[in-house]
Amino acid sequence: MKTIFTIAALAGLVLAVSAYGARKGSPGTSAQEQADLYQIDGIEKTWHRAASLKNLDLFMSNWAPNATATIGGKTVTGKAAIRALFAKAGPFQRQNHWISDTPAYKIRATVNGNKGTLYFECHYIDVDTGKVAAVVGADQQVQRLNGRWLITNLAASTVTLKP
Repeated sequence: MKTIFTIAALAGLVLAVSAYGARKGSPGTSAQEQADLYQIDGIEKTWHRAASLKNLDLFMSNWAPNATATIGGKTVTGKAAIRALFAKAGPFQRQNHWISDTPAYKIRATVNGNKGTLYFECHYIDVDTGKVAAVVGADQQVQRLNGRWLITNLAASTVTLKP
């Protein structure tokens, strides 16, 4: 009986210490870092909403002025060049009736002060056929500039869907 009481007391102590540590927050999970990760995640949401609506202005709101984008081995620099590149991309073509989606489990974001990373996959679904029209992986560096998180560098390529 004494052993059970000792184990229960130790378990209670461990639980109390754990609860205190969780309440205080551990490294990498401060309230500011959580807010930053939420804002970085918003880049993905804006990207896919813009692609589904074929809204290049909304899409470009994610980009820093001197950002770079590398797609298919071609690198462009600056918002005007990035806009011109994406204006020719399948998701923004009027004849393509695509919606853009990202599986939540394929989104990864990090934050380190005013810089971070963001990775997601774009699954473009043809509304007319219900089939996947294109799949692209977007690996990005992001930065807080003037209070907003923006893409500073993108490397994108096609990915293979696996079961």
